[in-house]
Amino acid sequence: MEQRTWFITGINSGFGRHMSEQLLKRGHKVAGTVRNMNSVDDLKEKYDNLLWVAHLDVTDTTAIYEVVNQAFNELGKIDVIVSNAGYGLFGAAEELTIDQITHEIDTNLLGSIHLIRASLPHLRAQGGGHIIQFSSVAGQTAYPGGSLYHATKWGIEGFCEAVSQEVAPFNISLTIVEPGGARTNFKNHSAKLGEELEVYSITPVYNVRRMLENTSMNPIGDPAKMVKIIINSVDKQLIPKRITLGSDSYNSIHQALLSRLQELESQEELAFSTDFTANE
Repeated sequence: MEQRTWFITGINSGFGRHMSEQLLKRGHKVAGTVRNMNSVDDLKEKYDNLLWVAHLDVTDTTAIYEVVNQAFNELGKIDVIVSNAGYGLFGAAEELTIDQITHEIDTNLLGSIHLIRASLPHLRAQGGGHIIQFSSVAGQTAYPGGSLYHATKWGIEGFCEAVSQEVAPFNISLTIVEPGGARTNFKNHSAKLGEELEVYSITPVYNVRRMLENTSMNPIGDPAKMVKIIINSVDKQLIPKRITLGSDSYNSIHQALLSRLQELESQEELAFSTDFTANE
């Protein structure tokens, strides 16, 4: 595999940590961002010059552009941008506070949008590159209790679909990653719940809440295997536009797409009936 420089947000835990460890072990350079600079001291001590670290909270729009500019200025060419930082906010829509909603959107959606925007001028100037956007099974499906999380994941997928077409002429490719449940300690560190309203205790929202609160259930997905596939995808002749990871993600997305397609096809005659006729 060709040695590359990767820029990854949120390398202190979860997929960002797994990806950084695998890349550094292979001899790649990693430019990583964290909110707590001490959280990756062990990686810095072990890999020294292969690891470049900067402080970044992706809700700080100005800082995103500053850090991306700094990384390119100090490291030169960066081959792969990985938009990974984010978290899950769960609960019925009316159980969430305005501040919770704003922070979720600022982190998952706007943070990812601005990271990609900040990177594009540099990638164009160097003649190309690749962007990996972490989404989720939640970017193609929807469950009660996940409305705001789904809003951010569906939103960033739409953004990336359009941007990938905009930048293809500049030799910039983009991949959306849709993992299912993985053993990244998501429930303890990356999932937040809104204040419980009693009225929702007899609805499906209750089941989602109980599932998230039950830390004894282990997800089926192996994050190390998932990250390996993501890293290796950059070497493929045709880099995939989407990577679905985990049997739970595949099954859920497959069913959701089939259901939407069936509903669409059932309305074909109705849709065509609203066109002007040839002689109008």
